Amino acid sequence: MRTPTRHTVRTVQVLCVTVTAALVATGCGRSADSGAGKDAPAKISSGKATGKVVMWSMGDTDKDLASLAKKFEQQNPGVKVQITPVPWASAHDKLTTTIAGGTTPDLSVIGTTWMAEMAGMNGFQATPSSFKSSDFYPGQWGTTKYKDTSYGVPFIANTMVVYYRTDLTAKAGIKGAPAGDWTGYLKDLKAIQATAGKQNPKLRNASTWNIGFNSWIFWLPMVWQQGGDIYDAQSKKFTFDSPEVAKALEYYASIPQQGLAPTDKTDPLPAFESGRNAVYTEGPAVGGGLHKDLPALNGKWKTMPLPYSKQPAGFAGGSDLAVFKNAKNPDAAWKFVKFLTEPANLAAYAKATGNIPPSPTAWDEAQLSSDENMKAFDEQLKVSKAPPAITTWQQVADAIDSELEKLSLGKATVAQVQQALQSKATSIGTGR
Repeated sequence: MRTPTRHTVRTVQVLCVTVTAALVATGCGRSADSGAGKDAPAKISSGKATGKVVMWSMGDTDKDLASLAKKFEQQNPGVKVQITPVPWASAHDKLTTTIAGGTTPDLSVIGTTWMAEMAGMNGFQATPSSFKSSDFYPGQWGTTKYKDTSYGVPFIANTMVVYYRTDLTAKAGIKGAPAGDWTGYLKDLKAIQATAGKQNPKLRNASTWNIGFNSWIFWLPMVWQQGGDIYDAQSKKFTFDSPEVAKALEYYASIPQQGLAPTDKTDPLPAFESGRNAVYTEGPAVGGGLHKDLPALNGKWKTMPLPYSKQPAGFAGGSDLAVFKNAKNPDAAWKFVKFLTEPANLAAYAKATGNIPPSPTAWDEAQLSSDENMKAFDEQLKVSKAPPAITTWQQVADAIDSELEKLSLGKATVAQVQQALQSKATSIGTGR
């Protein structure tokens, strides 16, 4: 999903828990055997789209999406697309409420971490078989799935890479990017830290660190990099008590506990911009913002894939497109989804908005790799994965955030965090 402010998203999460609990209690107004996870793929007819299509789009009015809608209307003279912007702060609440009430629009942009929850509410139609998973990065396609059935199509990709200040790392004797293996990466951070107040007078910490809200996004790939996971879909059991999770927790804690990052929830972007830290892990929006708002830094920062020890892995996020079960014009809605996710249109949208596309073909079509700093995102997307597709995911993620904060602040050991997470996640369960 996109990255709203902490306050905004926290509000959304509260709404998420509240509304979800209410919906579980009422059975979402649908019968228990309504088929979420078992639906047959929707059908798309041949011929032009006709009628009215109502779409919800998250955030502010999206002129670039409207431009594509206009192009779709020109190609399909009998159709009219109405796009309604929905603020991220109220998006989750509006989506779950409208699904429960059966008053949905035809389709919507859906944050990837909401897909399983809303598919589990029997909110979406299963993706037509004419959409091919092989046309998208595997992790991005994974975000559309609930119980092995796809309920949407990737539209906007998101993943995290390492941004580093070349002017600061060079003074630490690092030639090129910091090391890509975890041991070498820690060694390089220590070398950068040693320059604080000396060669780099503004530097306070070699790196920033993500503590608290959404820190799971930065930690979970460390588990995958160890070859492990936090949830076994076959047994439907959480696996926070595994050796791979223990190793990932050790890695996560090693940077703040060695004084290589602040533990006071410093806003990382201003610190990176001012030179108070040299290394920063974030998504593609940061690069666009740096180019736009701080051109004086151009040439002084680069990107690299996440460091790892056993195998590369990263987080797959962003937004998908989903057609609702109660869509009034599902055939035209799916045709619009098909149009929006054609490589040329994904490429056009990515270039216009600064987002990154979920399709390798669209990536090439947009020539994004001609920008040296975008190559790291391409590499990361190839090995990215989606978090567990369970309807309780946000509650489990909140528990992870809380325990990671204790670990970072030295208020809990790795073993204690593992025990707490296994207990909390098991208690939360996996939903329907």
